[in-house]
Amino acid sequence: MTISALARVEVPAAFWRKQRVGELRPDRAAGLAAQFAADVKGTGLETPRFTLVLVDDATLAAAASLVARHPLRAYEAVQLATALAVIPADPSMRFVSFDTQLNAAAAAEGLQLL
Repeated sequence: MTISALARVEVPAAFWRKQRVGELRPDRAAGLAAQFAADVKGTGLETPRFTLVLVDDATLAAAASLVARHPLRAYEAVQLATALAVIPADPSMRFVSFDTQLNAAAAAEGLQLL
């Protein structure tokens, strides 16, 4: 599975936000954040589950264009721009998000949703 390097911040931020509003216990948020970190980096026994795509100037320029066309927040636009950059190398890629607006933008940009 391929993800933007920004997910290294976005995913744990979502866990800790849920902890702060009382939807997750602190130990559960910490456990989820640690498991995600292991999925990204791998462990001594397992390889990483995700391939990270670094954010470069071209991705940021594409994200800036996306926010003009779609009602996206900055990180969402970068996530989408990252996915669009990966498509030429992996045309069978499916886009996954829990965000309705991001999914709509991805579909409008021609990505197949999972």
